[in-house]
Amino acid sequence: MPSDGETATRRSDARSAFVLSRGVALLFAVACGAAVANVYFSQPLLVTMGHDLSMAPALVGSVVTLTQVGYGLGLFFLVPLGDVADRRRLIVAQLLFLVVALAVVAAARTAVILLAGMAAVGLLAVVTQTLVAFAASLAPPHERGRVVGLVTSGVVIGILLARTASGLLADLAGWRCVYLASASLTALLALVLYRVLPRHGDGEPATLRYGQLLRSTISLFARERLLRIRALLGLMIFAAFSTLWSSVALPLSEAPYSLSHSAIGALGLIGVAGALAATVAGRLNDRGLSQRTTGIALALLTASWLPLSFTRHSLWALVVGVILLDLAVQAVHVTNQTLIYALHPDAGSRLIGGYMVFYSLGSAVGAIAATSLYALAGWGAVCALGAMASGLGLGLWALTRQTAPGRLR
Repeated sequence: MPSDGETATRRSDARSAFVLSRGVALLFAVACGAAVANVYFSQPLLVTMGHDLSMAPALVGSVVTLTQVGYGLGLFFLVPLGDVADRRRLIVAQLLFLVVALAVVAAARTAVILLAGMAAVGLLAVVTQTLVAFAASLAPPHERGRVVGLVTSGVVIGILLARTASGLLADLAGWRCVYLASASLTALLALVLYRVLPRHGDGEPATLRYGQLLRSTISLFARERLLRIRALLGLMIFAAFSTLWSSVALPLSEAPYSLSHSAIGALGLIGVAGALAATVAGRLNDRGLSQRTTGIALALLTASWLPLSFTRHSLWALVVGVILLDLAVQAVHVTNQTLIYALHPDAGSRLIGGYMVFYSLGSAVGAIAATSLYALAGWGAVCALGAMASGLGLGLWALTRQTAPGRLR
């Protein structure tokens, strides 16, 4: 029976023999986008789902809540498994279970089954982060930023286009068709990934038991100051991101615009520009410019709220603000992931999973605060909230930029 050291050596050899081509990196991006989109499909479908299943308005809102709760739990309880398991098998297994969860949602005839299915969809959609960690482990160190940026661009596109795609499909064939189509695509991706991906990631087949694995995720935060800083930056940028995207439909659906749901959903197409920032930020990180990229992006994020504050007077101002905000958020996000993965590549899944918990917290806080503020004080207050979250991120970067590793300038 081989020792742990021999097994780790075999894993390393298998990984080094695998060439991460641009085509395989694009496959990672597509799989990430398809998986994470499942978390957001329901948002434009809530009214239709509620009518179909005779759900009370308050209960309909819990569809989104339970999906996000499931996603948050998956980040902590499932993603770290990538550090001790064969990542190819783990990814394929999660995708196949996700197919089952999507089929349950599509076939749901009661609110209870729908809600249980949506929670399971959120839990299993964290395969996105396992894919990100796997792609980072397969990339040569000098190209890791580029690869993480490319894969993250798939995540960005999946998040922003999910609402548009689900709305169009639901108009054509009903809301259940959205989940049946996603289940079919997910099953196809599981088959392709099983055939294409190498058998081993760089996770260590260590003696860590599951409980120890989860505790080690917490201990990484206790030991690594850079991880704590980047996690806090992640919380702030995604609080700003969620502040915009959870509330922008409110002023656009009112006078003077009174836009339709389809027109508002199409706004996500503009946000896809953020995918470009993900790739560029990754390349800048490979050149050792992580700190500079972070500072410039956070300054742009703070500045984006100025044109966004004129949304009620000009759609062009909204477009400019959306582009700036998405470019900035994705630039910081890619830089964060690239830097924290480099801390301990053997614990990449735990690092990224733990970091993404802060992403979920920021998203939740931004959404709740923005919608509440809009009801109380209008769009100006929402923009002030977004600018405050962005400014806090910029301030944190300014206070801590000298403490990062010397290579980062």
